Amino acid sequence: MAVRYRPNGTDRQCRTSAPWRATVVTESRTCEQCGTSFVPRREHARFCSPSCRAAWNHAHTAGLKAGTSALQWSITAMSDTTRRLSQATAWNQARAFAVISEAVWWVTIVDATLVRHHLEAYDAVIAGQAPAERQLVEETLAGLRFIRNRIGDEADLADFIEPSEPAPGSANGHITGWTWKPVPEPAPGSLAPRGQPWEIARYQAYQARLAGHAIGETFTRAEAFLKVAAADTPTLTDTTTGHTPR
Repeated sequence: MAVRYRPNGTDRQCRTSAPWRATVVTESRTCEQCGTSFVPRREHARFCSPSCRAAWNHAHTAGLKAGTSALQWSITAMSDTTRRLSQATAWNQARAFAVISEAVWWVTIVDATLVRHHLEAYDAVIAGQAPAERQLVEETLAGLRFIRNRIGDEADLADFIEPSEPAPGSANGHITGWTWKPVPEPAPGSLAPRGQPWEIARYQAYQARLAGHAIGETFTRAEAFLKVAAADTPTLTDTTTGHTPR
């Protein structure tokens, strides 16, 4: 994956971030199963209720099988990338930025695959957490989605990362200690009108949960949650027999 990198000193100036504030998204859409109008809780929600999702899944078992297969290889790719992230050093910044970019990509791919194909299992794991932990995980993932949407488009990954120098005399300095930078709020004109509330919510989550925190901390938290959620999804055998997700 190509990553554009600008040397230190060319980063854009960022204004002081506002305190975390929840953005309420009131967009309505039509359920793909029953046709009822509903207000989505997630950006890519397609159904008004778990029963409609289950009914749709029952009629599209081939899609479930594909979703399970995609989840399996996405989990493997995510784990491999985060392992390389923990081993990468600061001496080769171009390589370090490439690995971070891959980690952002695979974490958000796994998250999206779970939400699309295994929402009941995903929500069950979320619901089983304490409220503070639940909010932390959901906002961490939203912050990573914000990075994914911005890099390669309006911003470089370098705009989001504050590298730290290896300690004097150290043989290597691992990049997991690098931190996320505060960044400016996206200009309204750079966002599609329909997607503005979602992107602003992701931006607020980034500022609240990622900015100022170590990248290793962020990916460890996200990966741990996603692996637990994935472990609670139906197996490939379940989907081929026509069973719907729990």
